[in-house]
Amino acid sequence: PHVPADRVSLAKVQASAHDIELTGNLPSDIRSAVIGNLDGEITLSFDDMNRELAASQVKFSRRSDNTVGADGKLTIAGQELRVGAEAQLRLDGSRGLSTDIDGMSLDMPGIATYRPGRDRGLTLHRETAELISRDSARMKAMLSVPAVVKRLGVPDKDVELALRSDEKLHQLVGTPRFVEQLMRVNLVDVVADHPWLLSKIGIDPKLITGLLAMRPPELSDRLSFSFTLPKEAQDLRLRGVRVEKNGVVATVSGTELAVGKGR
Repeated sequence: PHVPADRVSLAKVQASAHDIELTGNLPSDIRSAVIGNLDGEITLSFDDMNRELAASQVKFSRRSDNTVGADGKLTIAGQELRVGAEAQLRLDGSRGLSTDIDGMSLDMPGIATYRPGRDRGLTLHRETAELISRDSARMKAMLSVPAVVKRLGVPDKDVELALRSDEKLHQLVGTPRFVEQLMRVNLVDVVADHPWLLSKIGIDPKLITGLLAMRPPELSDRLSFSFTLPKEAQDLRLRGVRVEKNGVVATVSGTELAVGKGR
């Protein structure tokens, strides 16, 4: 127990051995042994992972038999954001355990949610969408960007009338349905091409540009963990992995294992 395992510590190691052949001047001097069969379990504790990863700001817990959930806070671009992700466990050959981070989201409370990765997205929270829809200047800034108009599905003629008349603008955007539409619009490419839009709609540009500049591996690395059997255990093999209430459990086995002075 407590042997370093990459970025985390082993909380518990237990095993049972059968068919052990001893050598030496028995029974007083046992020089070595060959273990016919060994089966055991290695446990990575969530308590240890919570303490050793992400400076205790992220808590790990069981999501399913092979999935660990990560929920908590991360500081990015000087701002504290809520983070959520899932770590899919997999065996890396027969000697290692690794994770694939998926479903990550970074939440700016009351502002927006950013999802990095291949299908990355930036969507507004209801509070921000409602605030923008009630503010004529902010809403006109949004409607002046063709990409936003296209994603909202608003006819061009209605947009032209709304940009010329506050009354028409209110008729267009002053409904709960429009707010719902605005919350579904993915703004990630829009703000990348039109960075000025962020200031116009009341969002700190430094926060969003800082998020967009981060590569998914940078974020995933903060939440990932792995384990490799040490070279001293070269004859052992990992057979499976599962997630339990208190941590990650990997099963290990071996045959004809030589230990002691004559190994």
